[in-house]
Amino acid sequence: MNVAPGPGVPRAAAASARSALRATLLGERDAFVASAGFAAAAAALASHLRAALASLEPACLGLYWPMRSEFNAAAALADDATLAKVERALPYARRAGRAMEFRRWDGAAPTRVDECGIGASEGAVVVPDVVVVPCVGFTPSGHRLGSGAGYYDRWLAAHPHVVAVGVAWDFARIDERAFAAAAHDVALAFVVTESGAR
Repeated sequence: MNVAPGPGVPRAAAASARSALRATLLGERDAFVASAGFAAAAAALASHLRAALASLEPACLGLYWPMRSEFNAAAALADDATLAKVERALPYARRAGRAMEFRRWDGAAPTRVDECGIGASEGAVVVPDVVVVPCVGFTPSGHRLGSGAGYYDRWLAAHPHVVAVGVAWDFARIDERAFAAAAHDVALAFVVTESGAR
């Protein structure tokens, strides 16, 4: 007997495809970070990111504490004279409701972690006007493949005035045909890679 797929099947298939793509890109990123070309690419990405953020003139800059093989944007900006006086913040994620907020950060290595085990700040809650977002992958139209929990998508949807700047590597560019944006996906203003701002 043939059984017609229920309404949840296409969504489940899309989630499975995203999960597989994420696993592939994370493996490629781990290998890239260990490669001979990583240092030069990281220096180029840092330079492009500093220039892009300086042009935005943020009043408060939301960053992230890197995990696994993510690019360390905070370290890349640590000694930037143009951004030195800009207030900074780190996200704090809560498992209940998968909620996230940003907290003022002094730039020092975090001494605590959020509920997801990621380095976080104990500062006051703030809403940055510019946020740097780590990407596992990205599309030419500015959609991001993240870790899969949806924290950034929910936060950005609740703060549409915030300029979201993605950070990724060139090899993580995803063909639009391989990544159909879902209704909850929030497009980034632009993405910075080692080749420049896209």
